[in-house]
Amino acid sequence: MRLMFLTSSLAYGGAEHHAITLANRLTERGHECHTGWVKPESSQLSRLRLSTGGSVFCLDAAHYLDLRALRRLAAVLTRVRPDVVVAANPYALMYASLARRISGERVPLVVIYHSTRSPGVKEQAQLAAYRLCMWAAEGAVFVCEYQRRYCLRRGLRSRRNTVIPNGVDVERYRDAATPGERRSLRAALGYTDTDYVLGVAGALRPEKNQAQLLEAAARVRRRGLPAKALLIGDGPTRAALESRAEALGIAAHVKITGFQDDIRPYVTACDVICVCSLTEALSLAAIEAMAMSRPLIHSEVGGAGELIDPGHNGLLFPARNTDALVECLLLLADSARRSMLGRAARQTIESKFSEGRMVDRYEELLMEVSQCAHRMDRYVARV
Repeated sequence: MRLMFLTSSLAYGGAEHHAITLANRLTERGHECHTGWVKPESSQLSRLRLSTGGSVFCLDAAHYLDLRALRRLAAVLTRVRPDVVVAANPYALMYASLARRISGERVPLVVIYHSTRSPGVKEQAQLAAYRLCMWAAEGAVFVCEYQRRYCLRRGLRSRRNTVIPNGVDVERYRDAATPGERRSLRAALGYTDTDYVLGVAGALRPEKNQAQLLEAAARVRRRGLPAKALLIGDGPTRAALESRAEALGIAAHVKITGFQDDIRPYVTACDVICVCSLTEALSLAAIEAMAMSRPLIHSEVGGAGELIDPGHNGLLFPARNTDALVECLLLLADSARRSMLGRAARQTIESKFSEGRMVDRYEELLMEVSQCAHRMDRYVARV
């Protein structure tokens, strides 16, 4: 197949990471992949590994709906003539839909929807346009069943609505560190063997709610446990989180790493990984942590219940409920229980959430969409 992937940008983010992974893996399987992005942010460009026949392009949109950017995309569609265009989220789908109309190309569109955010007034207006684009798309992929139901209730649907869970490279995300190597990693971060290291990985943004982990760490410390909070990432709430740690009196026990291209050494240094998000679809950071045999504590949002069997491979707590989060952290202060949950977490990812399984399902879907479109073109030509 000749495929085109379109994202809103190539900035650091889960949707962008996911699109790049699909483009790379499908390229390895012999498909010709082209990747474009709307806004001129390209921090992840170096991750792309396309074949000689593939191409990368930026539309350089200067504002939300840029007519020049649309014309650029229409020209690329005419030149490349992809079998399917895969858009990461509805904003990229809107550009692909309008460019398809401008170019006159009958290319089928598939959108991968990553969000479950409740929109504000401005976003509600945008959502009206997104619905029209999704209704005209040949396929929509949701990353968990919860999200599929959430979106269908809001009219965010296409002709074919499919759930394909996120997946990770289970060979890359594997805790292969020896006890000595792990001790060295922890020591490099200033941790001892007896410290109880609570990690959270992801962009520092309001909806990720890392402040709750700081609150919980302070309470756990008051219970006499040497809790340390490790925030793996960076983002707009960093200053606020640093101020909150100061106010709680735990600034000396909180470390923010800044953006890390490879989070694995930091996850290895942690005893527990927490996801305190107020909204999620299916957290890639959670899947990566579980693949690395780390016990996961996750807020009950999005598809968390499809990932975690409480007490078996992780723990769930009601979103915003810090008392419940603290109880989970106290429960996992026991190293034997952590090891048991961590092993089960790894088994869950290997069996249900591997990258290979995910790519297999996308490849099958895209081939079906492409073949259906070709059959329709032949029928129209005969008529």
